[in-house]
Amino acid sequence: MWHVYYGGVQTAPIHCAYMNLGTDRMKLLKTAIWLLFSVAMVLGATNQSYAKMVFDSNTGEWYDTDDVTRGARGGSKIRRTEVSYSTKYKPGTIIVETSERRLYFVMPNGKAMKYGVGVGRDGFRWSGTHRLTRKAEWPGWTPPPAMRKRVPGLPAYMPGGPKNPLGARALYIGSTIYRLHGTSEPWTIGQAMSSGCIRLTNADITDLYERVKVGARIVVNH
Repeated sequence: MWHVYYGGVQTAPIHCAYMNLGTDRMKLLKTAIWLLFSVAMVLGATNQSYAKMVFDSNTGEWYDTDDVTRGARGGSKIRRTEVSYSTKYKPGTIIVETSERRLYFVMPNGKAMKYGVGVGRDGFRWSGTHRLTRKAEWPGWTPPPAMRKRVPGLPAYMPGGPKNPLGARALYIGSTIYRLHGTSEPWTIGQAMSSGCIRLTNADITDLYERVKVGARIVVNH
């Protein structure tokens, strides 16, 4: 009796009696076995591909996470950079220049860390001075009622994770509904596409998260 193994799993036994079959029947049997293997491989590849999908809330479409990094949509081309920066605000302050689509984290000695950001689209931009009230890792997302009305089909709540629109970290701004947060859509950095929140790449929001403290001042300018 023979056994065929696929991926370490034993399939149904092939008895030696089959050895007595004619040549044509043996060929048919081999063809059937390879067809079963092919189907199993396709199903495995399909499951893996679905596991790598992320939802783009701006287009209502799903994209492979590999495309985020190296595809046509790509990741963000804006890299965080330490720059010279003159300001009246003390180190530890976050300054968002909406029109420039950049965020500056003020550091000592006339320096700042500069990040690319995505900002609110027309009708959703705002400005003001607040304090950061909370920090969260892999935050859950509760779309506000107004957004759920604008975009039917949004869940009442989405748990934190790689596919969550808030990304890897979130910094909550005063008593507002807005946040600084990561994103599962890094191609939107440098653009005006959000509903008012300020988004950074997951790598950049994680870097900022480690630098800034709860209670820090945040200044958002047009």
